[in-house]
Amino acid sequence: MTQSTDEGLLGPAEAIDLENCAREPIHIPGRIQPRGVLLVVRESDGRVVQCSTNVSDVVGLAPLDVIGAGLGEVLGPQDGTRLLDHAARHQDLAPHNPVEIRTGHGRTVETDAILHRPPLPDGAEPVVVIELEQAVVRPLSFPNTYQAVRTALADLDRASTLDALFTTAAEHVRRLTGFDRVMIYRFDADHNGEVVAEAKREDLNSFYGLHYPATDIPRQARALYEKNWIRLIDDVDYVPSDVVPTDLPTTGEPLDLTYSTLRSVSPIHLEYLRNMGVGASMSISLLRDGRLWGLIACHHYSGPHHPSYAVRAAAEFLGSALSVLLVAQSEEDRLVASRASSRLLAGLVADSRDEDTSLVEAMTADGRLLDLVDADGVVVLAEGRSASLGRVPDEEGVALLVGWLTGRLAETADEVVAVDSLRVAAPEIADLLPDVAGVLGVLLSDGQAVVWLRDEVLRSVDWGGDPHNKAIALSEGDTVRLSPRRSFDRWREVVSGHSEPWAEDAVESAGALRSHLVEALYLRGRRDVRAAEALQRSLLPATLPDVPGWDVTARYEPAGGGFVGGDWYDALLLPSGALALVVGDVTGHGLQAAASMGQIRNTLRAALVRAGTAQGAVEQLAETVQWTMPGQIATLVVAVVDLETGTVEYVTAGHPPPFFLVPGEGVVWGRLLGSPPLGLPSQGVVAGTTTIGPGGALVLYSDGLFERRDESLKAGLRRLAGTFAEHVGDVDAVLRSTRDPESEDDATLLVLRRRARDARG
Repeated sequence: MTQSTDEGLLGPAEAIDLENCAREPIHIPGRIQPRGVLLVVRESDGRVVQCSTNVSDVVGLAPLDVIGAGLGEVLGPQDGTRLLDHAARHQDLAPHNPVEIRTGHGRTVETDAILHRPPLPDGAEPVVVIELEQAVVRPLSFPNTYQAVRTALADLDRASTLDALFTTAAEHVRRLTGFDRVMIYRFDADHNGEVVAEAKREDLNSFYGLHYPATDIPRQARALYEKNWIRLIDDVDYVPSDVVPTDLPTTGEPLDLTYSTLRSVSPIHLEYLRNMGVGASMSISLLRDGRLWGLIACHHYSGPHHPSYAVRAAAEFLGSALSVLLVAQSEEDRLVASRASSRLLAGLVADSRDEDTSLVEAMTADGRLLDLVDADGVVVLAEGRSASLGRVPDEEGVALLVGWLTGRLAETADEVVAVDSLRVAAPEIADLLPDVAGVLGVLLSDGQAVVWLRDEVLRSVDWGGDPHNKAIALSEGDTVRLSPRRSFDRWREVVSGHSEPWAEDAVESAGALRSHLVEALYLRGRRDVRAAEALQRSLLPATLPDVPGWDVTARYEPAGGGFVGGDWYDALLLPSGALALVVGDVTGHGLQAAASMGQIRNTLRAALVRAGTAQGAVEQLAETVQWTMPGQIATLVVAVVDLETGTVEYVTAGHPPPFFLVPGEGVVWGRLLGSPPLGLPSQGVVAGTTTIGPGGALVLYSDGLFERRDESLKAGLRRLAGTFAEHVGDVDAVLRSTRDPESEDDATLLVLRRRARDARG
């Protein structure tokens, strides 16, 4: 057998111990847990190409008799045909598991068939993995299964805090599954885990509050938890059954068991569980934005424990519900904190606009700048001055921090630096500044900065065993093998050199303040090119939406002379799932145009979220501009795209119409809808509709892209369309070819392209 060692994974002949288990290819173990049997069936002809060596325990046939046989010959014509038809009907098999069949002598044993399609190399012949488990007498009838899950969901919904959610989930999962202990396990940014709730037998010691090092769950195991949300080990002393032949005949590679319910787990993990006194284990993933946030960890100490597939599915459903509620509760908590930060930020921004007071004095007049991010000290350097609040180093120490901050931001291309241990991030500076532990900083321009500081916080962390001595040596013949630790007694460590971690809201508040302060510096007369570019970047989207099957591209070129013009573009996903695209142009240049542009852009964003349509949003915006911004004129084009169907609703307000690239037809112009610019009286907003097919594109632009003094607008538009058709997909070439190099107007181009291979619409 030849096995890939991509990403440094171990080869098949290498022994596994604690030292190298992080490179164990656990998704292709070549073995299963023997609580069931495994069959791999070629979809084209229904023949078995692989099976587990214990297959005779369920079907009564030896592996040699099973390999090459039709599924109907192995499971009986009725069940074999039913499973093949079931697989053919459903591309995604997981929601349709299990399929109930009968096996054994006389087909009298009720059996759950659990089907999935394994990951395969591109172009490989399709196969289906069928795992058979005896249908354990289910302890849950329909009424109490339904009632148990419904009661759990109701209790979870009533929980008003994260702690209450954790505790409620642990209690209901234990009640449902019958494990001796159920823990909610949360990971920190470094993947160390903490037990934040548990439900257990009364005679068991509590694990609540214990921490476990990230090495207890290696990287590849975390990746599996993100793909397969539940894993059961019903008996840690099981003897695995091999999958034969070792390589899948249709690929010549080991069978990928990522989505298998019977996948055999690492022997190191089994030893780890035995050292804890665990007889059976089950884990349910808790995800946030597709990433592993935590686990529901279930342990049984009184021997093997085999909850049925139905019970496991119900527990997995509760885990999914908990993941959703965790995100909702976290967002609610974050919203409360965000509102408080927004009030502080609004006051600081207002003070920064007072040109009669220096910026550093305005920012440090009271403690709001400290309260904004909950810091112990802050120093502001701007306009050749500096001022501070709280505990900060001397002038030389501040210069060291700003120099380090500048280098760090240059390396990462970020706008904010946040570290909770200067000793770890910059030990040479930490030696010179022993009183500084946490640093949160932003650069404005030309060496101007705001740097928040936090003091060291000594923390006591209770670990489940000594994390620095997590291995023991075992003799095996003439060799010594590293093995998981056997002691999981509470072990207390005092962590020094760290501050409280900077919360995500604090980092976002620092970034938001930075944008406003850059603008304030500009408004105070610093009209050099760097300030203008920094301001413009803060007003345009930091990133464009990443939409499967579509490509969004944008370019902006400012007006000459360092002026900030009134052009802007925007792209955002709406609550409905549609994508909104905007290009606008506020009349004028400089300060007034930029300020008006920011107001109109933010008002339109809110209107799009509320209305969900281009027509409704522009109607709301037009009314707001007319009543709150008298004398201000702006043009814009707004398109709302249904990403599933490709349907486009678009509105123009005094703006050049969009055009569309249609495969086989070339450029097709949008209708002239006749709505006047914002700020002028309007009889209503008219919308146009069309559809973007695969390979097609939508193009929005501002007049600075095509206008030239020596040609008409129609000629400029024809030249723009022709250039775009010639340089399909190359927005930089379009910008170079169409923009007048002597133009005193800024130029914007926003393109949405539907990939040709995406045939969903």
